[in-house]
Amino acid sequence: MDRTFSALADPTRREVLLRLKDEPGLSVSELARPFSQKLPGMMKHLDVLADAGLITRAKTGRTVSVHLVVGPMREAMEWLNRYERFWTVSIDRLVALVEEDGER
Repeated sequence: MDRTFSALADPTRREVLLRLKDEPGLSVSELARPFSQKLPGMMKHLDVLADAGLITRAKTGRTVSVHLVVGPMREAMEWLNRYERFWTVSIDRLVALVEEDGER
C-alpha cells in the first residue's frame, strides 16, 4: 500500500491512471503524447506504477500497451474508508463549533 500511495503522489501518474480508466490499452507513446516529457520520462512513471501494481504492460510486436489494475486502488480505498468516520466526526464537530460561534 505504501507503493500505491507513493505512486499516486505524482500528478502525472494520476493523469496516466485516469486516461487508462477511460482508454484502456493505450500504447506507451499514446500515453506520453499529451505530456511535456520524452518517452524515457514516461517510462520511469510507468515503472513506478507497475512496481505499485497499478498497471500491467503487454508487448505485441513493437507496441507496448498499458492496462489499469484496480486491486491496489481498492485496497487503498478500503484503508481510507476505515478512517472516514473519524474525519466525519471531526468535521461535524468543527461545523457545530463554527455555527455556535456564529450565533453569539
